[in-house]
Amino acid sequence: MAFQSPVIVQSVRSTFPKAELWLPHISGGSNEAADSQINGIIHSAAQHLIAEQGTLEDPHAEMQGYFELKNNQKDVLSLSLFNYAYTGGAHGLTLQQSLTFKLTTGRSYALAELFKPGSNYIVKLSALVTAQIRSRDISTLSPFKAIRPDQDYYVADRTLVLYFALYELTPYAFGFPYFPISVYDIEDMINENGPLGPMVVNY
Repeated sequence: MAFQSPVIVQSVRSTFPKAELWLPHISGGSNEAADSQINGIIHSAAQHLIAEQGTLEDPHAEMQGYFELKNNQKDVLSLSLFNYAYTGGAHGLTLQQSLTFKLTTGRSYALAELFKPGSNYIVKLSALVTAQIRSRDISTLSPFKAIRPDQDYYVADRTLVLYFALYELTPYAFGFPYFPISVYDIEDMINENGPLGPMVVNY
């Protein structure tokens, strides 16, 4: 099976007072319109993180942005944007937002769209997260019940990685709690036309 070749991902510096951001810029795909759409969504997401951090009026305030590339193969691009800001108080706060695209269309996917319509993905994924919390002896702020329907995630090769924001599940000192799930553990639910479809294909 032929897949879209990896795109070029460049790191572009953007600055404003008290802030330095390094953002991904996509080029070299087979569809320039799709590349442009992906870049627009990335830019909007970065702006959202900036707005969510609040004001930088504190004399000691600062902001730093960076990204991590998680997957750039099989027509699927998945990456995480990070934004750290100190706006006063005991310590700064890091926000993370991940985006997953089909390269040929530029479409981004929410978690629910990775799975077949009607599949009870919330129950299945929540059970897998619960098992990892127990096996890894992770201390949670309150008993874990279930993931959100729009839980944060990224794709890394043959793995779906669910994660939670700081303070959402675990104490701040724990950092971001990540829960890797093999695509083969959820293969029966996967939407073959979504970003996880190509990950269960061997070639």
